Amino acid sequence: MTKTPIAITMGDPAGVGPELCLRLLDVPAARRDWTPIVLGDAEVLAAVASYCPSLPRPDYAVITLEEFRATPDKCTGPTVVQIGAALSNVTPGQVSDETGAAAYRYVITAIELAQQRLVAGVTTGPIHKEAIRAAGILHPGHTEILAEATGTPRYCMMLTSDEITCSFVTTHVGYHEVPGLLNVERIREVAELTDAALKKIGRETPRLLVCGLNPHGGEHGLFGNSEEERIIGPAIETLQRQGINAVGPVVPDTAFLPERRATTDAYICMYHDQGHIPLKALAFDEAVNVTLGLPIVRTSVDHGTALDIAWQGQARVSSFLHAIQLAARLASPALTYVPTENRT
Repeated sequence: MTKTPIAITMGDPAGVGPELCLRLLDVPAARRDWTPIVLGDAEVLAAVASYCPSLPRPDYAVITLEEFRATPDKCTGPTVVQIGAALSNVTPGQVSDETGAAAYRYVITAIELAQQRLVAGVTTGPIHKEAIRAAGILHPGHTEILAEATGTPRYCMMLTSDEITCSFVTTHVGYHEVPGLLNVERIREVAELTDAALKKIGRETPRLLVCGLNPHGGEHGLFGNSEEERIIGPAIETLQRQGINAVGPVVPDTAFLPERRATTDAYICMYHDQGHIPLKALAFDEAVNVTLGLPIVRTSVDHGTALDIAWQGQARVSSFLHAIQLAARLASPALTYVPTENRT
């Protein structure tokens, strides 16, 4: 059976990304329907393996980016594509512009390979926002990098697991900015993208719960600026007229109770922590970050670089594995890798 080639970025070299990549490269072929194509630097992988003897030392091929572009068909087993990010010295757990620039280069290369249909999808390792900012990259995270690089105007972040799924109207902004970024069209956009994504992975009529913004749902304008009445409610009414099964706005402090979760396929959250806190409390090791709306498949771990435990062999690989498996599942025929003989 042909296995789906997934480009896996190593993430920030000073974080837990390299050790997680070693574990991914060590997954036996019988336990995966995907081929790991790690975009990073073999020297870093060798360094982390030497630094932490408890980590696996898997067998994998090391090739240049030029070699992969020329003959991707030959990469039928675990492969490390040498990006050559000119890393002179990596200190585990230390933020630097050098590692930030390397992590950014891995991501941009993965996007290009997916756009060229040399891989079926992309799964990204964790990057450090301070490190990429130090490298001169002004985007606050992966989502915004991917949207700009692919020219995607309609996109959003979705975190998904068997236990709970959340999509976000706003993400990496300060709380004081959130109310000014809410509007009917943006809420509709996130709900529409979420509805389409859930249908693609097999949920025929997704049930969406739209959260309110303010404590107690604003108490009819007592708290906040009537965002529930002016913005969120009208957006839900529009979605319902479109045939999308959306309810709300639901008071945030009761939205995630067990009985609510039992009748909800996805939550539409107004800001970052509104959804991240319950999701990570319920499914930290299984949740997957998916960027919706892109012309390529992209998933990611739901955690950060964990600099405090980097290169110690303590990081759990489960979220990364779930992310790769979902990327392989989402890869449609239109996006799947095209063999050399059929490529134009």
